[in-house]
Amino acid sequence: MGCSKWRAVFNFGHLKAQSKLSVFLTMIIIFTYLFYCLSGYCESLPRPVYEQQTTFINKILGLNDELKQQKLEPHKNSSPGSENFDSVDSLMQGNDNELRPDNNISIANNFGSKTFPQAIIIGVKKGGTRALLEFLRIHPDVRAVGAEPHFFDRFYDNGLEWYRNLMPRTLESQITMEKTPSYFVTKEAPRRLFALSRHTKLIVVVRDPVTRAVSDYTQTLSKQPGLPSFQSLTFRNSTTGLIDTSWSAVRIGIYAKHLENWLRYFPLSKFLFVSGERLVTDPAGEMGRVQDFLGLKRLVTDKHFYFNQTKGFPCLKKPEGSSRPRCLGKSKGRPHPQISPEVLLRLREFYRPFNMKFYQMTGHDFGWD
Repeated sequence: MGCSKWRAVFNFGHLKAQSKLSVFLTMIIIFTYLFYCLSGYCESLPRPVYEQQTTFINKILGLNDELKQQKLEPHKNSSPGSENFDSVDSLMQGNDNELRPDNNISIANNFGSKTFPQAIIIGVKKGGTRALLEFLRIHPDVRAVGAEPHFFDRFYDNGLEWYRNLMPRTLESQITMEKTPSYFVTKEAPRRLFALSRHTKLIVVVRDPVTRAVSDYTQTLSKQPGLPSFQSLTFRNSTTGLIDTSWSAVRIGIYAKHLENWLRYFPLSKFLFVSGERLVTDPAGEMGRVQDFLGLKRLVTDKHFYFNQTKGFPCLKKPEGSSRPRCLGKSKGRPHPQISPEVLLRLREFYRPFNMKFYQMTGHDFGWD
């Protein structure tokens, strides 16, 4: 009896030690995982790995059943299009370009909160908006949606919760951003955004409207090879030289007209106008202005860029742990078609008064004339 009693005590102590060791190892795994999540590593993982780790941790904590009850209501899916800049606008399309709200509440992604954007790149198409967004995403205090939500122009009826759930989680020290270039030319967009927040900072990337129109046409031509010539689309009547302002490639470049619509709701102080040309020739300089406007420290500097002579535009130097720099893919940087100098001259004359008015409105001469 004595031996059996001591054996039972020994076994109990052994099991207790094993239990403590199991709890200890579990806590190490959990705290290690939480550390990586806080450092932002979790959301950078490929999706299947991220989901596997989330499931693993939830199983450890026994939260699977509870999480199923805490799921948010599903929202409508969307597949917004994206705008590409020949040289730098579609720079570095990331894996997060899919608009898929993460509606599951779990320990793996519950740090920070989803908020409406404090700053939006509202335009313009083919101006350099993609490049600007990707340059900004280098900054540790900026979190942005990779794709274009198109909430204030196409999907407004989906509701504010749908829009907010598209946003990445941010900490209090970080800025939430998105970019949709078509907002700038959408009549209803200023009123809708103002109804959400009158304090949103607005960034407009502008480019010589003639070059922008050609770039716009080139992109469309790559998708529609049978498109009529640039000249036939530009003029209502080639004999009189009357410009067809109903063609979107021409209409977008009338910046003064679109800005007037926005100034009915937002003061000029809420806008920053970025030069698409300088974003190519001096990306660090333009990024300094953008960071100042957003109230960020100037952490994105010339050390992050190098000029790719072959492509003819700046690329980001390769980040640590990457084997190559982040630059445009082979499908970017399309050569422009040959267009008659006379056609371009007539188009430049058409834009001149609108450009002058835009310079006066913004207090900045972009030097397009």
